[in-house]
Amino acid sequence: MATSTTLRAVAGHERHTATLVDTSVLLDVLTDDAKWADWAEDAIAEARDGGDLVINPIIYAEVSAGFDTIEELDAALPTTEFTREPLPYQAGFVAARAFVAYRRRGGERRSPLPDFYIGAHAAVNRYRLLTRDAARYRTYFPTLSLMTPDQR
Repeated sequence: MATSTTLRAVAGHERHTATLVDTSVLLDVLTDDAKWADWAEDAIAEARDGGDLVINPIIYAEVSAGFDTIEELDAALPTTEFTREPLPYQAGFVAARAFVAYRRRGGERRSPLPDFYIGAHAAVNRYRLLTRDAARYRTYFPTLSLMTPDQR
């Protein structure tokens, strides 16, 4: 990833709700993904217009794989743009329940638990979730408000 790339959102006028920004959306911008970067940049700006942008330690860790230093990572995800929140303990229970349902439906074990934690964090705190993975979140967190590419 380019170390000079940062995720700076457009400041909005009215703030209504917080939006948890999924890893895939951040990576689309940071890697300048040919298919998704423009959508991701616009979606982040739109989410910012509606309130705070939030990340958690799982999202931070997943994004960090593309950086050599914590300083580069922190410059790409500035605290002035992205509120950093710990995972709520209730999200652990909600994530586990969603994961159990996933496994009962035949889901593979390929470490989807972080995705369920992300969905659970948004659900427990009543945040919107900005993601490209609409199907999984709609299936396992049906009351969660989503911002997805299919809404545009």
